[in-house]
Amino acid sequence: MRKSGENDNVVELEPVLKSLVDHEVEFVVIGGVAITAYGSAYVTQDLHFCYSRSSNNLKRIASALAKFNPRLRGFPQDLPFFWDERTLQNGTNFTLDTDSGDVDLLGEVAGVGTYSDLRAKSVEMEICNLSVQIISLDDLISAERASARVKDLLALPELETLRDLRDNPPNEV
Repeated sequence: MRKSGENDNVVELEPVLKSLVDHEVEFVVIGGVAITAYGSAYVTQDLHFCYSRSSNNLKRIASALAKFNPRLRGFPQDLPFFWDERTLQNGTNFTLDTDSGDVDLLGEVAGVGTYSDLRAKSVEMEICNLSVQIISLDDLISAERASARVKDLLALPELETLRDLRDNPPNEV
């Protein structure tokens, strides 16, 4: 749990990822956490992931995130909201406030596609001592470009430099 006075939207990454992994959720980390995982200096305050829309996976997501009391971000607190598999079936993308910070679920990623498309090229990395799938660097660049949000476009030069270094490592001295 976050302490009083901490930024309410900064995600506590480890408990959320651990719950997703423990519940065997099929997901690929995208967004700022992925950018940071590739070595960027980018600082993120939330977790974005693309997920499989299979019925079994929706059940696992609902269960994994329930203990964090998810609510729709930007909606009045007194608006009735039921977090369950049916809610997930009736939508695709969810921007959530949780007790552990902001978590965004995307059923599809602009410029890349669905969970299956991302998963096919994703890479396994360790984050918070957990093995998770991360969007490929090439797909991450495509997604950031397709979003056309200023903050995503600003991350592109660094991501492209990281890709260039990956593809053309400097000669060792």
